[in-house]
Amino acid sequence: MTTLNIGPHRVQPPVVLAPMAGITNAPFRTLCREFSGGKGLFVSEMITTRALVERNEKTMHLIHFDETERPRSIQLYGVDPVTVGKAVRMIVDEDLADHIDLNFGCPVPKVTRKGGGSALPYKRPLLRAILNEAVGNAGDLPVTMKMRKGIDDDHMTYLDAGRIAVDEGITAIALHGRTAAQHYGGTADWDAIARLKEHVPEIPVLGNGDIWSADDALRMVRETGCDGVVVGRGCLGRPWLFGDLVAAFEGTEARATPTLREVSVIMRRHAELLGEWIGDETRGVIDFRKHVAWYLKGFAVGSEMRKRLAVTSSLAEMDAHLSELDLDQAWPAGADGPRGRTSGNNRVVLPDGWLKDPYDCSGVSAEAELDTSGG
Repeated sequence: MTTLNIGPHRVQPPVVLAPMAGITNAPFRTLCREFSGGKGLFVSEMITTRALVERNEKTMHLIHFDETERPRSIQLYGVDPVTVGKAVRMIVDEDLADHIDLNFGCPVPKVTRKGGGSALPYKRPLLRAILNEAVGNAGDLPVTMKMRKGIDDDHMTYLDAGRIAVDEGITAIALHGRTAAQHYGGTADWDAIARLKEHVPEIPVLGNGDIWSADDALRMVRETGCDGVVVGRGCLGRPWLFGDLVAAFEGTEARATPTLREVSVIMRRHAELLGEWIGDETRGVIDFRKHVAWYLKGFAVGSEMRKRLAVTSSLAEMDAHLSELDLDQAWPAGADGPRGRTSGNNRVVLPDGWLKDPYDCSGVSAEAELDTSGG
C-alpha cells in the first residue's frame, strides 16, 4: 500500500478529502472520518486569507476543528502575497492547523474574474511570490497546493506551476485533470496527472477528477503513477466512500452497499451534526437540504417525496418523511457516478487583458481578495 507523506504527517492510505465550499465543513468531515476509521486527510472548506487576517466571524467558525481531527488541514485562498503570508503566520502563531493547502483550482466566475483561483497560475511571478510568502511564513508546517491544468486548452499552466512549486518549497501538489473552462464537465485528463508526476518527481503528486468509487482511485494510481488521490464530488451523499477507499488501498474487496434504511440513518445524523455545529437545529436541517438528492440517487423515491425532504425544516419533520420511504430497498445498481456540478465548456471570466502577458501582474488588485470564506 502506498504511503503519502505530507511533511511530518503520514497519510495512509493516500486519500485526501477535497475542499468543497459549503460541503466539507466540520460535520461532513466527521462523517467521512468515522467511515475511514480516522485514516486519510480531510481538508477544510476554502478559507480566504483576507477574512482570516481580519478575523471575520464566519471564517473563524469555519476553521474550528473537532478534537479528533489530526492533522488539522486548512485550505487558503488568496491573491496578495503579503496577505497570504500574514494568514499563514497567524495559523502558525496561534496553532490553528497542522497543514496548509493553497487553492489555485477554483473555476467559479466570482473568483476568476478577479484573477484568483484557477486563473492565478497563468501569472507566473505572482504564483511564485505567493508560494514564497506562504512557505516562508509556515515554519515547520507543510504547505501544499491544488490546481487545474490551466485556464483552457490554449493556456495550460500546470507544468510551469509544478516547477515553480518545487522551487519554492511546496510539499505536494494536487492536480485536477480539467481546465478552468471545463469546470466540472467532460472527462478528467488523467494523462496530465501522469505528466506532472514525471515533471516534478521531487515531491508527491496527487490526482483529482472522476473518482466515483474506490476502484476508480486504484485505477488512477496504477495508470498515472500518482502518489495519492483527492476525492471531491465522488463522496457527495457517499461519506462511506472513505471506508471503501481504506479497504481498497489495504487490498481487500469489501465495499459498502447500504440499504435505504442505513442511508436514512446517515442522512439524519448528518443533519443533526450540522445543527449542533451551527448551533441551531432548523438552520442545520436547512443546510442539509442540498445533500438530499445526492444521498437518494439511484433509490426509488418519488419526486414528491424528494421535494418534501428538500424543504424540511426540523429533525422531527425529516424523521417523519424518512419513515414513509421503502427503507428495505437494497443498494441500487449503478448508483455510483457523477454527482454535483457537471457543467462544462464555459468561457472563463477573467480580468481585462489577463491573457496578454503571463508575466505582467499589474491587473491584480486588492479586490481579488475575497472578504468571506467558504467559496
